[in-house]
Amino acid sequence: MERKQASRRADTTVVDWLLGPENPAVRYRTLTEIVGRSHRHADVQAARAAIMRVGVVPAILDLQAPEGCWGEPESFYTGKYRSTAWQLIVLAEHCADGRDERVRRACEFVLGNSQDPTSGGFSMRRAKRASGGLPGEVIPCLTGNMVYCLLRLGYFGDERVNRGIEWLTRFLRFDDGDSAPPRGWPYARWEMCYGRHSCFMGVVKGLKALAEIPVDGRSAAVERTIDAGVEFLLRHNVYKRSHNLAQVAKPGWTRFAFPRMYQTDALEIALLLVSLGRQDERLRDALTLIQSRREPDGRWLLQDTLNGKFQVDIEHKGRPSKWITLNALRVLGGAESARFSSSHIGAP
Repeated sequence: MERKQASRRADTTVVDWLLGPENPAVRYRTLTEIVGRSHRHADVQAARAAIMRVGVVPAILDLQAPEGCWGEPESFYTGKYRSTAWQLIVLAEHCADGRDERVRRACEFVLGNSQDPTSGGFSMRRAKRASGGLPGEVIPCLTGNMVYCLLRLGYFGDERVNRGIEWLTRFLRFDDGDSAPPRGWPYARWEMCYGRHSCFMGVVKGLKALAEIPVDGRSAAVERTIDAGVEFLLRHNVYKRSHNLAQVAKPGWTRFAFPRMYQTDALEIALLLVSLGRQDERLRDALTLIQSRREPDGRWLLQDTLNGKFQVDIEHKGRPSKWITLNALRVLGGAESARFSSSHIGAP
């Protein structure tokens, strides 16, 4: 009993820390996803409004060029991680207000320069002799990231975004080393994306985009693609080698970071699966890993970062991270309420 009471006190202290005013995006998501406040609640609305005034979002928007981009317009993707596509990811992850004129300019810039008007996918480079993105440079992780961002920033129902969603349902692959991908475009262009084993990042970012579609707005094709993507990730126990589950697929996936840009990790994948309501024993390894990284004070550290490469640094490597802590609590809380008890995942 004393141990449970101490755990509750620690959890309360951690939630109070997450609710601090210095990171209004974390405060907003903590109020709605941990505390359970309605989006109509005055505290939630105040936190949402503060996102555009305090912290990372206004600092990034202050650096935006008048045409809606960051850095050289033609380097919207290749200027890692200071150019336009990457800023859009940060804005979306921080719940920026999609009604803001500067945010809309950024979205329209990406739609006008990166989206291939023929296929609906998003390209690394702008076409030189036509409008939009270069068809030969369309890749799944970028398409997933841009569709995710546009949905989060208020573009649900936009015909251009619908075409991006259609691209994901048509071209995402979930091969596990057992068969060769189809021939032709886009498969023949990118072995790293469409080889015998599909790229994890393409799967995760594509699935992350489709998960943003409201349940009642998902087509049969979207549901089939989500189911296939979920099974692909669970077949790997989230972050393992599917043909040898004793091995981690990539060591970096066990180090937690935010935001993950085109890369991923076990926390991001587990959060995605839990948010989709998946209840599966194959999540257990990831839940145990996440719980094992919890510090004695109940918080999680930022273990990896691209600080120094961003336009604006986000938190500090090696220190307690509000974003990692929030997302870990969302995963563990969602998994516990769905199926797993705290005893199953080694809660302190």
